[in-house]
Order: sequence, then C-alpha cells, then structure tokens
Amino acid sequence: MPEESQENGQGGRSLLERISNFFSADPASRDELLELIRSLKDRDVLDTDTLGIIEGALQVADMPVREIMIPRVQMISIKASDHPRDFLPTIIDCAHSRFPVLGDDPDEVIGILLAKDLLPLVLDPARLDRFQIKDLLRPALFIPESKRLDSLLRDFRISRNHMAIVVNEYGGVAGLVTIEDVLEQIVGEIEDEHDFDEDDYLIKEIDNNEFTVKALTPIEDFNVFFDRQFSDDEFDTIGGLVTQQFGHLPERGETAELNGLQFTVLSADGRTIRLLRVTPGDQAAETDGDKAMEG
Repeated sequence: MPEESQENGQGGRSLLERISNFFSADPASRDELLELIRSLKDRDVLDTDTLGIIEGALQVADMPVREIMIPRVQMISIKASDHPRDFLPTIIDCAHSRFPVLGDDPDEVIGILLAKDLLPLVLDPARLDRFQIKDLLRPALFIPESKRLDSLLRDFRISRNHMAIVVNEYGGVAGLVTIEDVLEQIVGEIEDEHDFDEDDYLIKEIDNNEFTVKALTPIEDFNVFFDRQFSDDEFDTIGGLVTQQFGHLPERGETAELNGLQFTVLSADGRTIRLLRVTPGDQAAETDGDKAMEG
C-alpha cells in the first residue's frame, strides 16, 4: 500500500476512534453533545449546513407546537356555508394549498380543503350550481398545543397529512401548523409564495402601494426608495432596525409602526427576520379595515 494511503487510513481510523470514544462516554447533557458536534465541524468532519440541521433536529425534540403555530387570528379559513364564488378570491390571493373549513361554530373545523381539488370547477363551471364543499373535504388532524415537534413530524409522516389544527386545553382552536413550519425549524427557511430569488430586487411592489422588503436591505437603500431618514449608525439593515422596534425577535405575522410605515413580518425563523411587508400608514389602515369587514 502506498505510504500516503497508509497515512490517510491511519488518520481516518484515528478520527473515527475519537468520535466513537466520545459517544461511548455517554454525554451527560445536550450541551456536551452539541459541543462534540460543533468540534467535528471545526475539524471539517461536518460542514456548516449539516451542523445546522443536526442542531435543528435536537431543537425540535423539546419544542412544543405552540411556539411555531400560526395563531387562530392569522388563520385563513373557509366557511362551509360559503359558495366558491365567495372564497375563491381569497384562495387565489393568498396562494396557499390547504385551508381549514369551519362549520357554524368558529371552533368547529369540519375538514381541510385542498386548493387543487377545486380545479375541476374551472374545467366544468356547471359544477358550481351543485357544489357541496363537504364532498371535497379531507379529514383534519387535531393536536394539542403541548405536542412536541418531533412527535408531530412522525404523525405527519404516518397520516400523510401536511397540516394540523392545534387545539387548546378547552378544545377550542388555537391555531394551525404545517409540515413546512416543522421542517423549517430543522433545515431553516423554506422558500414560499412570499419569497423571491436572490437575483431579484431587494424591494418589490406586490400590490398598489404595498411592498415586500428583504430584511437584509441596507437602510441607505431603503431610505432612498421610501424617502425616509432612518439612521444607519446603529444598524446596517432594515431588518435590524425593525427588530429593535419590536424589542424582541418577532414571529411571522407580527406588525410594528415606524415613521409612518407599517412593517409586517412575512418570514422569520428562530434566528432572524427574513422578509417584511411594508405598507404606508394610511394604506395599512385601509387594508386592516377591509380585512375586518371580510371577517
């Protein structure tokens, strides 16, 4: 065997022995386990992405659903009594794939509607006259707020569901959670309908006088676009400035007012804000009023 191969073989065995010896010592705590895993990254045994996935997997082992669920007030749902003409604009506007369907009581979720199951209505509009939403519903998966994410992920896999309705201790609807919400805790943010490619603009108009803004947008660029005078002495990006305004790391759906602008968090993980919706104050008030009327 060539000398170089012998050296590589010995080095490989030595590293495997060190890993084996560590695990045979039974780490006394999760901190010790993380210390080992991070040391492997420092030795180039693991790359940064792999380390992040391992840390995320350990995190979901103890994290309850309540920490990542979409609260009830932010749920986009459909009433079973509504006609497709009433709810199709909502489905098209938000572009989600699954929607809880409510009975007469807001706490009565009778099933889940998949947007793709409505496609036959496009091909045969005559079906609208005899439409019955109950014919299209899939069973809803109900889980408690305290359920751990690792257990939920297993339930998703077994039941082949992608959405679960979260209920509180009194049996009322507390919110919902999707398989994407869980996976994002492990692998980081997964691009969705609010995301746009890295090559696109940092600021993008999505509606009349309503914009999506990447949190990494430099404050200087933000000021030029929106004609503002935000200081960049303390923060370089608009995400840092908005986080300071919240006073904590905000979750998706949280809003804050700053210098005549309303900032809504569209995308965030446990580490940082990723994407914001920015609406001038007057426009934001009109939008909120429209939503209240729809509700």
